[in-house]
Amino acid sequence: MSEKTVLYEVENQVATITLNRPDRLNALTRQMEDELAEVMQRADEADEVRVIILTGAGRGFCAGADMESLEEIGSVEWETVDIEELKGRIVPPMPRQNTVVDFQKKYSYFPAISKPVIGAINGAAVGLGFILPLYCDIRIASDKARFGTAFSQRGLIAEHGVSWMLPRLVGISNALDLLYSARLIDAEEALRVGLVSRVVPHDDLMSTVREYAVQLATTVSPRSLTVIKKQVYEALFLTLGDAIEVANDEMMESFQCEDFLEGVAHFLEKRPPAFTGR
Repeated sequence: MSEKTVLYEVENQVATITLNRPDRLNALTRQMEDELAEVMQRADEADEVRVIILTGAGRGFCAGADMESLEEIGSVEWETVDIEELKGRIVPPMPRQNTVVDFQKKYSYFPAISKPVIGAINGAAVGLGFILPLYCDIRIASDKARFGTAFSQRGLIAEHGVSWMLPRLVGISNALDLLYSARLIDAEEALRVGLVSRVVPHDDLMSTVREYAVQLATTVSPRSLTVIKKQVYEALFLTLGDAIEVANDEMMESFQCEDFLEGVAHFLEKRPPAFTGR
């Protein structure tokens, strides 16, 4: 059996998922992508998990696609290839329940995970390794992190929805700059343009991210987190009026839930909350 390329552990209601090919800066392989999808689903379905952290082993977050895979694609005799069949193998859909089809694609399925996904960017995040953090809900970076799109330097294009997601995070001009030039930027520039939420000293990264994740897992309603996440991502496809109508319906549902009663009670009683997610 092949060695696991993605690690999974749970502590204090937080699942930590670690890309685990440190000798290759966690460059992605098909096995790694499959294992990542598997453990993300596992964390999503686990009652004991309320928050998910995604990070990389060693000194890199993810250096992109494994170059051996790119070499294999480059050697294909294209006149003999069924393009649609190949697209299906390279970018298979990720079917999920109760979400828009846009969040059922390869890599774009993170927003369909019902729990917060926090990217702990510990080092280089390049190419496909740049895309993974985009689909995390929140990105916190080490001061040693570096970011680069890489695609134009490989003769490629803005892959896997990066042309849709990146401008929403950093604006059109910054997105085109990063995509055109494929230049590496450091953590401070990533913070300045809005690519990450926070930059912390490298040695403090995981403790900082875990502290924040535990805070989310223990002090706020997990039901609220699930509904808010779905609202925010699906509102990207709605008018303001429609988003308000969705919020009104969800508010009526919230009033009837245990977590609403607990939210009021723990505040009035001046005690820590005991949310159940119901």
